[in-house]
Amino acid sequence: MQTPLTVMDFLDRAEQVYGDRIGIVDEPVQPAASWGEVSYRRMAELARAQAAGLDRLGVGPGERVAVVSHNSARLMTSLYGVSGHGRILVPINFRLRAEEVAYIVEQSGASVLLVDPELDQALAGVAVRHRFVLGAESDALLYDFDREPVRHAIGENDTATVNYTSGTTARPKGVQLTHRNLWLNAVLMGLHFGASDRDVYLHTLPMFHANGWGLPFSLTGLGAQHVVLRKVDGAEILRRVERHGVTFLCGAPAVVAMVLDAAADWDGPVPGRDKVRMIVAGAPPPTSMVQRMESELGWEFMQIYGLTETSPVLTVNRGRAEWDALPAAERAEKLVQAGAPALGTELRVDGQGEVVARSNTVLEGYWDQPAATGEALRDGWFHTGDGGTLTDGYLTISDRKKDVIISGGENVSSIEVEDCLYDHPAVAEVAVIGVPDEKWGETVKALVVLREGRTADEAGLIAHCKQRLAGYKAPTSVEFRTELARTATGKLQKFRLREPYWTGRDRKVN
Repeated sequence: MQTPLTVMDFLDRAEQVYGDRIGIVDEPVQPAASWGEVSYRRMAELARAQAAGLDRLGVGPGERVAVVSHNSARLMTSLYGVSGHGRILVPINFRLRAEEVAYIVEQSGASVLLVDPELDQALAGVAVRHRFVLGAESDALLYDFDREPVRHAIGENDTATVNYTSGTTARPKGVQLTHRNLWLNAVLMGLHFGASDRDVYLHTLPMFHANGWGLPFSLTGLGAQHVVLRKVDGAEILRRVERHGVTFLCGAPAVVAMVLDAAADWDGPVPGRDKVRMIVAGAPPPTSMVQRMESELGWEFMQIYGLTETSPVLTVNRGRAEWDALPAAERAEKLVQAGAPALGTELRVDGQGEVVARSNTVLEGYWDQPAATGEALRDGWFHTGDGGTLTDGYLTISDRKKDVIISGGENVSSIEVEDCLYDHPAVAEVAVIGVPDEKWGETVKALVVLREGRTADEAGLIAHCKQRLAGYKAPTSVEFRTELARTATGKLQKFRLREPYWTGRDRKVN
């Protein structure tokens, strides 16, 4: 017998087995009215009511429903109310500017847009057939409790979500993730990191990031409790850990740094010692951070490596029994490796030093971009764009082959930033690169050649970018040059431009 794997499986089990348990504790202070504590039975009712509301609007199976929101119970429920009932959810980065959101809505063909109240005014000009500002008023319109939703047939190879990611092109690409992709990724995350119904998970990771890396599915299916955090703050993370008995969270190295800073000023024992485990991803952390997490927080450090295109898990790294007796520094060296392949994942490093992968979590394709899909999936392997090495089964990422900067866990397309700077009348040439940064891992640096007879300063060029791009994409520094290193055919040699900033480092990512 074979039945399709769909994301609805996770909520269906939670409702059946843990219906009376509080499934979500919504952010109490937010512009939209908080849902407060929501049981798994109520969450399932809300998901069905949302699906029925979409039926009433005439939104058919396969149509795209876009949502731009901070972490919230409404966003998490939409994973089931939309994707679990035959439509396709398009979670959009809430840090993007209106022009960027408008492009995604148009490119995905979304017929519905759900907007966080805090972003209502900024996104007022985004055109879409049905637009709702999340809150009590829209709840009355979006959730229909008077009818049962249509049970649209869903195949496991149907697209469940389209998640947009900045890559080597100026425009983001829509990553099509199927129900099968998401189902298997969720099970792998739960398996490798020992999730159970005793866990209390704090949503420090944005839910739009590869659908919260799949943990909203994993932990729902296992009956764990979700605690929603709207905005990341180190001290607030510690307060939530203490108040709710949090045992599990995720984040980029920048989030770890915030918690460590807050812990230094914490009055009393740091909450969660010997109880909390944290998955770190988005950039390779320094060994000192691993040691500090263990010694100062008493939390367990874990790591994954992957991409939105891989749902995202490709490798996992968690302390092994063989490492328990090692000195802290040696154990940290083991843990900062990207990790070993997840179950069912095949990795290798090709002749050009690029990490390539085969896995059931690899994307179906890029939405309406067949050429980009063919390039990423050529020769039967997914090409990550990252350089690395495999030693004793463990992957280490050593360099980035594609022009992507990862700053604080967010992908920044260097080409997109370059295009923005080229629009400035004083800029003749520009190269955007990632350089090491203690807080964010990497930060965006622009190397600029000015037009003859024109002037510009660093602050002005940064402001120019911030007016057109999401703030995290704007350069944090600008360096003026008389020329930029190029090949004989005129191609920029980014590796040469980056090299001086990475001197003395074994890895060319931070």
